Amino acid sequence: MSWVQAYEDGWRAQDAAVVRRLFTEQAAYRRSPYEPPLVGHQAIERFWLADDDTFTMSAHPVAVEEATAVVRVLVRYGDPVSQEYTDLWLLRFAADGRVEDFAEWAYWPGRAYTQADES
Repeated sequence: MSWVQAYEDGWRAQDAAVVRRLFTEQAAYRRSPYEPPLVGHQAIERFWLADDDTFTMSAHPVAVEEATAVVRVLVRYGDPVSQEYTDLWLLRFAADGRVEDFAEWAYWPGRAYTQADES
């Protein structure tokens, strides 16, 4: 959870240098399991710096096994809250403690649960 706290602190501060401390040089960062990943520090930094909204965040570990962790994250944007997401983060750590693979499974209020719900 210290990695998750450092992620939140760096994201909140819009500190691109934190990306290099948290992610390996060729880390894959998936904002969705169905989209191609952002790869490498520069791509992740650009993504981080594009998001400068006010937010609150809470996180709780779901599972940890060897170098893999699953974390449940609740993020609320805006004051008052204009959008919220409940995410599952799948993190695979390299031997040096940085993440080499990050996958986010985001859900938000009003999102369809099945294709039939979208019609």
